[in-house]
Amino acid sequence: MNKVWLVTGVSTGIGRALSTAALARGDSVVGTLRKAEQLAEFEALAPGRAIGFLLDVTDRARIAEAIPTLIERLGHLDVLVNNAGYGVNGALEELSDEDIDRCMATNYGGTIAMIRAVLPHMRARRKGDIINLSSIGGLIGYPGLSAYCAPKFAVAGMSEALSSELAPLGIRVMVVEPGPFRTEFSLGSLVRAARTIEDYENTPAGMSRRMMGSNGGHGGTEVGDPVRLARIIVDMLDGDTLPVHFVAGAPAIASRRAALNQTSNELDKWEKLGAQADFPS
Repeated sequence: MNKVWLVTGVSTGIGRALSTAALARGDSVVGTLRKAEQLAEFEALAPGRAIGFLLDVTDRARIAEAIPTLIERLGHLDVLVNNAGYGVNGALEELSDEDIDRCMATNYGGTIAMIRAVLPHMRARRKGDIINLSSIGGLIGYPGLSAYCAPKFAVAGMSEALSSELAPLGIRVMVVEPGPFRTEFSLGSLVRAARTIEDYENTPAGMSRRMMGSNGGHGGTEVGDPVRLARIIVDMLDGDTLPVHFVAGAPAIASRRAALNQTSNELDKWEKLGAQADFPS
């Protein structure tokens, strides 16, 4: 039976690639977009099966009202993909309150709102898959990306807990944590701090700012292929089990292994001192 998908942020990148892969196998995809002029172009991908839906994921009231109505009209929903999001580059001190708050509202708050809106339907069916797009920056904190890593860490932790909450109800949760992929992230989906503080210039945060400058970060040389990733995820959903964390791309896998080893060594080093915080036995 063909699946019905709801994917946020389908204008470009992994969201578009996932939508295209699902449509290619005959599934139906409702894709959320923020601009009305993008709707027709998305729906032309597969007339009748590609459905554009105007939505800003920071609008929680509209999500709570519109998504259940949308699902009722569709008849059922099999897969929710929370992909909408963007990056913020700059030392934490350099960013404005608005930069930080909107990043959290989009990358984390929007994900939460979408999940809560579809769960009554999925619980009633005792069936459904929830795929949350995080980042290797949701497992490892990178200087110059602290405001972006914060919601991505939140998505990873929430997904891990949510997986245990929903497994008894037949609903699967997977958080995808890609490394550098050849999308428009650095070009069109990255907000940079409007001000700079000189003290950070020769620190890792300053290096991050220069690396993600006007040339678009990696400049289109990232090894990660969003089309390949999309096909892998679509195929994974046909299996009986899903990992809670799916780290995607060789650079991200190498970084994750190194970070796990560092965490293990740090735990070993400070274990005895940390244990002294308990009441004496």
